[in-house]
Parts: sequence; C-alpha cells; structure tokens
Amino acid sequence: MRVNFVLPVSLILILLLPIVLAESKQVELSIETSIADYDVGINTAAISPDRNTVLLIGSEGYVHLISARNAGDRSMDVELNSARNDDFNDVAWHPRGEAALIAGDFGTAMRYEKIDHSITIVNGTGAILGRDMSAVEWRTSGDYAYFGGKDGSVWRFSEGTGFLNLGNDANSAITGISCHGNYDLCVVSSISNGLGVIGPTHNVTWISGTKTDTWIDVDCPDVQLNECVAFGSGLRMILIELNTVDHSKSTVGDMVEYRTLEGDFIAASNGYGSTSIIYLAPSGTVRYDPLNDEAKIQISSTQLAEWDSVVAGRQISYVWETGFNTGFVITSNGNLVSFEPYQIKIENTMLTTIILVAVSVSVPGVILGLIYMNSPFLQRKYKQLRRKTRKKETSKRS
Repeated sequence: MRVNFVLPVSLILILLLPIVLAESKQVELSIETSIADYDVGINTAAISPDRNTVLLIGSEGYVHLISARNAGDRSMDVELNSARNDDFNDVAWHPRGEAALIAGDFGTAMRYEKIDHSITIVNGTGAILGRDMSAVEWRTSGDYAYFGGKDGSVWRFSEGTGFLNLGNDANSAITGISCHGNYDLCVVSSISNGLGVIGPTHNVTWISGTKTDTWIDVDCPDVQLNECVAFGSGLRMILIELNTVDHSKSTVGDMVEYRTLEGDFIAASNGYGSTSIIYLAPSGTVRYDPLNDEAKIQISSTQLAEWDSVVAGRQISYVWETGFNTGFVITSNGNLVSFEPYQIKIENTMLTTIILVAVSVSVPGVILGLIYMNSPFLQRKYKQLRRKTRKKETSKRS
C-alpha cells in the first residue's frame, strides 16, 4: 500500500512542478532610467503620504523630488537646492504631507516645504550642533518629530520649542525610528543599546534583553496591530509588542532568523498593504506581512544578478510600491528600476496544448485513484458492485 501511495503523489508533484517553480518568481524587473549621468550618492528617500512624490536625499546635501507613479519621467523631477555640503542621512514627511524633515551630519536638521519647494534650517539647531543626526520620524499626531543621533542621543522637535534631549540616551548610533499609525508611540533601534520605545510624554525606555543584537532598522507597518518589527544583522527579526497603556512595559516576541536568505538586512520601509519591505545586501528585497507573520522573498539576489549584474552590485537605497508587487527600486548610484507582478507566459504551441490536455486529464484521474487506493470502504463497495454485475451477467447467459 505504501508503494501505491507514493507513486501517485510523485506523479502529481511532477505534473505540478512547473507551476510551483513559476510561482517562486514574484516580480518582473525593468530598467527605467538613472536620476543623473553620475553617481549621485543617494542614502535614502521617503514617499509622501498621498503617495504621489518621492523625496530623495543623499551625500553632500543632495535633495531631489521625483514622481512616485511615473518615476522614470525626468520631466516631472524638481531640482532642489539645500545649500549644504553635509551628508543627509534620513528624511520623514509630516503626516499631512505639506512638509518633510531632513536629518544629516554636523547637526543638520532641515525642512522641505511642498508649497514652494524651499529647504530651510529648522528652529533650534544650535542644541544639536556638531552631532551627526542619523534618523528622523514624525509621530502620528504630527505635533512632534523625533531625531536620533550617531552618538546615541534621541531628541524631540517642534518648530515652536526647537530641540529637547529625551535623556536615557543610548551609547551607540541610532539606526532607525518608526512611529505607530494609531498611537503616539514610536520605536527606536540602535547598534548595541537594543530597542527602545518612546512614550506619549516623550520618555524613552529601552527594552531589556535586546542589547545582544545589532539592530539596523524598525518599522510599524500595520496600524491595526499593537506591534512593530525590528530587523537585525544576521538576518534576524523580532516583534515589538507595544503596551498602549504603559509604554515602559512593552516587550518583544521570539527571535526569528532567516538563515536561508542570501546576504544581510540593511534597511526597511513600508510596503503596500500594511507590510514591510526589507532591503538585503548585496542586493534583493523581502516582504514581511505582520498579519500572517510571514516573510517572503520579493526580489532575490540571483534574479537581480541575472537581470543586470551592474545594478545588482549597487546598494539598494529605497523601495516604494504603488500597488502589490508594483513599484520602484532606486540604488545609491541613482539607478531606477521598476517592478511589476510576474506573469506566467505560456506559448500556444501544439506541444503546450498536448501537455495541458495531458495534465488536465491525468491529474484528476491520479487523485481519484489515490483516494480509492487509500479507502477500504470504497474498495469494499467496488467489490460488492462487481459481484452484483457478475451475477446478473451469469443469470442472463443461463
């Protein structure tokens, strides 16, 4: 019986193998253009809340605005001048989408205004003068933003009050700040001080047991879940379970390590449909779905290398989506790559038709045969039916 069971299963798997292999490829890649004919040194970017524009920032005060939906159209770009030579490290749009904050080296904190495309120094930067700012994010109410420094300091900011240090600083660089979409709670990642939670009254609490990992970024993708997710070096990931009543009692879940992936995590951003897109070095992206607690390769390093070995050798700076598995990747050099859902293409040839007919006929037959061979009840009923048929045939002949 075991041999009879294995053989049909093997046949089914062989017949379905091409479909399984085709489904492993999530997106098709297409080269759009480059932002410039030289290495622009893009560090990161941010898509506006209305998802119409993307603000790029980078080395030596680089700032540039492009269309989010027609990213390959250079006629829609807006040239911006920051009048700064310091490197810009992070950018965050205000929840209402009328302005964005930029964090950079040597105490850089600047505001981009959508109405006139101006870039100006924000109020109170004297408090952070000389400190390299590595992260910035607005909390959901839009009344305050938080800045993190490479020296481990965390600051609150508003245009009226300027900068105020939160205290309880980390002793290593802040790598990411992300705020929940429904609560005035934000999470912080650091190189060696672990993960922290900023409460509604601007006090930061570091979560015990998280200092042993090197955290590279955090994200709060789903507003319906009271949790965020942290990404660590070594392809490690952990959920941050937020306590919305007392943020100091927030905890973390079990550590997950994705050993089968190639490379390492380097950054993350919001994806389509309350998911996170994780960037891999040397190349590739992974989608994490917090609702189903599932991570799935979106663009593999192998696919990217086979498609364009030059682009694959450049670091991914930002990824944004305009639909599920539809969007753009931009590299540090300024290469712009579009992606869209992978479509299985079947050529209408005589051989293809024969194979499809064979599959459509054989698969149901194999399944029915498998059910029969593993069902004593059906076998018994079939024998009884055969006996009755033979008796009738015998009586007719007599």
